[in-house]
Amino acid sequence: MQPFKKHRGLVAPMDRVNVDTDQIVPKQFLKAITREGFGRTLFYDWRYLPGEKPNPEFVLNFPRYKGASVLLARANFGCGSSREHAPWALLDYGFRAIIAPSYADIFYNNCFKNGILPVTLADDQVADLFRRLEQKEGYTLSVDLETQTVTDDSGLNWKFEVDPFRRECLLNGWDDIGLTLRFEDKIADYEKGRNPQAPVFGPLEPPR
Repeated sequence: MQPFKKHRGLVAPMDRVNVDTDQIVPKQFLKAITREGFGRTLFYDWRYLPGEKPNPEFVLNFPRYKGASVLLARANFGCGSSREHAPWALLDYGFRAIIAPSYADIFYNNCFKNGILPVTLADDQVADLFRRLEQKEGYTLSVDLETQTVTDDSGLNWKFEVDPFRRECLLNGWDDIGLTLRFEDKIADYEKGRNPQAPVFGPLEPPR
């Protein structure tokens, strides 16, 4: 997984509350068994007209937001089902950070496991960012996980909180597999010393 330390990018707005994972990646695209290529399916039902013709009224198709890598969203972003395909699609499209007042818990956790930083700011701060974004074409933000700050070129400098364990994992690019591989030497030593005839799991002990 790609580490996240500091990212500066063009901001795109998703000015809707309760954007769920079925809207982020519709269910018909969940048959794929690899993570690649999901960027094409991101917000598919909103983004395209029949025949995959870009919908000119959908915000991500506006020329001013082409190449955006920071998504500004409203409350309860990523609600609905627990599909991990949602952060896959966001990352494959090019988003490295999301800023919103709140997220669905499972989606929030899945972002950290896939190299996306979901920043939580207060409602009034998010509303202020929407105003700034509307007023300035090409609006960019810097999101710094090391200092836990969001800044822009006009002097904005806001702190955000993040769980220390999640922060450490994302800074180092550790997903679940990466965390396990940190102990690869100890696992190998254990396997060398283990009796190959021994059962994989020992006998269950009665509850105490």
